[in-house]
Amino acid sequence: MISTDVYRERLQARRAELVERMIQLEDWLDDPADQDAVERATERESDEVFEAQGLAGQQEVTAIDAALARIDNGMYGICMSCGEPISEARLDAVPHAALCRNCMR
Repeated sequence: MISTDVYRERLQARRAELVERMIQLEDWLDDPADQDAVERATERESDEVFEAQGLAGQQEVTAIDAALARIDNGMYGICMSCGEPISEARLDAVPHAALCRNCMR
């Protein structure tokens, strides 16, 4: 059985980092648009990148929240598909993993 305390700390730290980054992205996106047409076009391209980063961050926060819930209910480290244990190597690499390597393929 794996010790979930270390994973809980890692997940909470990563979640806090992502939330802070999403707040910064939101602040950036809320900045007023430049009046110069060329600058506005460049800003729009940047905004699309920032929006994609924000969406990816939100998806990871959702996965982290689910992993924290699995820790709370005693299901952390158990594959949600096949019910087999998820290897510690996989959890070390992706602490919010919900699937084992075999099911992830």
